[in-house]
Formats: sequence, structure tokens, C-alpha cells
Amino acid sequence: MITLLTNFGNEVRPLSKIAGPLIVNNLSIAGMQFADTIMSGMLGAESLAAVAVGSQIWFLGFMVSLGLMTAISPIVARHYGAGDLGKIGQYTQQGLWLAVSLGLFVFLLAQFFVEPLMIFLSFDEEFRDLSIGYVRAVFFGAPAIYAFLVLRFTTEGIGFVRPIMYASLFALVCNVFLNWVFMFGNLGMQAYGAIGCGIASAATMWLVLLGMTVYFVRKSIYRPLNIFGRITLLRVPVIKEIVWLGAPIAGAITAESGFFAAVTLIIGSRGTDITAAHQITVNFVSTLFMIPLALGAATTVRIGHALGAGKAEAARMRGIVGIALSAGFMAASAIFILLFGEQVLGIYTNDRAVIEIGISLLIMAAIFQVADGVQISTAGVLRGYKDTRIPMLINIFSYWGLGFPLAYMAIVTYQAPPAYAWAGFVVGLTVAAILLTMRFQSISKTAIQNSTNTAAIKAI
Repeated sequence: MITLLTNFGNEVRPLSKIAGPLIVNNLSIAGMQFADTIMSGMLGAESLAAVAVGSQIWFLGFMVSLGLMTAISPIVARHYGAGDLGKIGQYTQQGLWLAVSLGLFVFLLAQFFVEPLMIFLSFDEEFRDLSIGYVRAVFFGAPAIYAFLVLRFTTEGIGFVRPIMYASLFALVCNVFLNWVFMFGNLGMQAYGAIGCGIASAATMWLVLLGMTVYFVRKSIYRPLNIFGRITLLRVPVIKEIVWLGAPIAGAITAESGFFAAVTLIIGSRGTDITAAHQITVNFVSTLFMIPLALGAATTVRIGHALGAGKAEAARMRGIVGIALSAGFMAASAIFILLFGEQVLGIYTNDRAVIEIGISLLIMAAIFQVADGVQISTAGVLRGYKDTRIPMLINIFSYWGLGFPLAYMAIVTYQAPPAYAWAGFVVGLTVAAILLTMRFQSISKTAIQNSTNTAAIKAI
């Protein structure tokens, strides 16, 4: 027991060293979402609802790329742990080709299909046109942010995460400033309202990519990786490996984010107040979620380094620490939600009807906090093991086989209060957390056994 606690304590510090900047990164992203929500709310409930719906569509497209490019982190971590630096630049270059191609594709997709989608889903005409304009504007930034993700996961994979923090803080400042310019018509610009929020976000993405590229070129730590040395054309085997590992990650992340987005879309059919309350509450809960998300990403790196060095026992301990810290934080966040939820909602809006709906949603959020922390951190752990397909199937089953049907029946079939839809979140996240934890127990034990067998063979 003492040895276990010692090993646990020894892992907390190096994990926190990686997680700390990632937490700042994630909180900065949450800060941008918060700023978008607050600043669009200043324009009225119509603009708030428009940004709420439009951002969910953007978020879904972003999460697909995020999942796909996430594969670069465990790949780079394994090669870095094994001391094979030469291959890292190859994977980064090919990832950039993939990212730009995908970014251009989703940009074109958004321009042509967002309006038919909005009409098909019968959104309230009060904010439908604004949502369409927001989506078309924000997707101009897709190629840039997708390419940025490749650089982000490369530096994350080697364990050097400070530039990710710097980039996110820069993005936060840019986003708020450009919102002020384009949404409200400052510095001689036209006031674009909710659409200006999308313009500001797209411009921020290109500025952040530029800054990260300059940092990579100038910083000496990246030179052994030879990322921007000789530029190579598409290499199908490398692209295939990234997609082979990343597609299930994208599927898993999309299953979860798509679940939340889909609930937002069906709630959007119930009117402005309910949509606004849902968006505010999701925004707040998402901010808390950023901590275990960062811990999961940091754990991916730590496990990748351990497995690359042939240390299966250490990899398992690092996974346990990451999951435990995430669960502990989210337990504390649940208590915070119950005690101060109403006061937090008051920061977003003074509309009493919206606040009352939001309070009912926060009660459901408090129930699923621990499960949410466990499932996302465990997913990060499994990515470190390059185990992506089973987690994807678990997420699809949990969110779309169980959670979404419950939410749909509550909102559409029975026209129940929105809190009943959030019961779908409770069920989906809880089941996912249980099944992913069981998967981690199984795969980590197998890795230790394989490592022991390999050592025994070498000894002979």
C-alpha cells in the first residue's frame, strides 16, 4: 500500500507539469466560448441563440478534425520515448497535408449545406439566418485551426507543452478584441452582430497558426525533429497510419460532441429561452470539463513515453493517477455547481426565465460530473496505449444507443422540460465511464503480461 501511494505521489508532479499548460490552454478555449456567449448575449437572446446553435455545428466539424489529429500525439510520444526523433518530422509534415485538405473540404461543405440543414431542422426563424451567417463565417478558419492542431499535438507528444499555452492565451486576447471590433462595429468596421463573432473566430485561427509556425521555426528544441526541412509530398503509408489510429478517436470524440450538439439542435426547436439556457449551462459545464480533458491529454503523453521505453507497469500507474485526479476534481466541481450554480448563471444573463431553466439543468450536470471526468481521462489513457477502436464503439453505444434516445423522447416526443433531456447526458456519460474503465483494466494488464513475457524470452 505504501509503495502504491509512493508511486502515485511520484507520478503526480511530472503529470501536472504537462497538464498545467494544457489546463491553461483548455481554460483559454473555454474563455473564448465564454466571451462569445457573453458578448452575443449583450446583443440579445436572438443573437445568443444564433451563436449557440451555430457554434455547435462548428464544434462538431472541429471535433472531427481534433480527433483525427489527436492520433499524432501518441504516435509522436512513442517515437520520442524510444529516442527515434527522425520519424516525428515525417508524421508532422504528413499531418499538415491531411489537415489542410480536410479543412478545405469542411469549409466548402459548410458554405453549401448549412442553410438546408437549418431549414430541415425547423429552427426558429428569429435566429436561423444569423446562425447560417455565423457558420459560414467561422468555417473560413477551418484549414488554419486544423493545421494548428497538427503542430499542437506534435509538441504535446514530445512533452513540451508551453507553446500550446502561449498560443491559447494569444488566441483568447485576439478573439475578445476581434469580437469587439466585428460584433459591435468598432475601429471603423461595420457591426456584424452574431455573424461578426464567426468572423472574429476565423481571423483568430489564422493568426494563431501563423504564430505557432513562427515559434516552431525559431525554437531550437524542434530542430532535431526536422519538421520544416525537406518538404515531402503525400506519403500514403504515413497518412494511412495517422488515419487508422485517428479515425476511431475522431469517431469517439464525434460521438460524444455530436451527442451534445444534437441535443442542442433539437432543443433549438423549443424556442429562444430554452436554447439560451441550454447554451449558457453547457458553456459553464464545459469550462469545468477542461481540467479532466487536459489531464487525459497529459496522461496520453506520459503513457506513450513509458510504453515507448518498455515500461508497462509505469504506464498502468500513470493511467490510474490521471483517472483518479480527474475524478477528484469533478467531484469538487459537482459540489461547486450545487452551491453556486445560480450565481454563475447570473454572470451570463439577468433574464429570470433563462436562469430558472438553467438551474434545473445544472442539477443534472452535478449528477454526471464525476462520470464525465472519468470517461474523458480514461479515453486519454487508452489513446496512450493506441487503443482507439473499442473506445469508439463504447462511446457510440453509450451516447447514441442510450443517451440520445432518452433526450429525443424527452424534448420531441413528450415535450418535457429540458432537464429531462439532460437525463440522457447522465445515462450516456455514466455508462461510458464504466465501460472505458473496464477496458483500461483489461488492456493495461495485457500490456504488463506481454512486457513480462518479452523480458523472460530475452533472459533466455
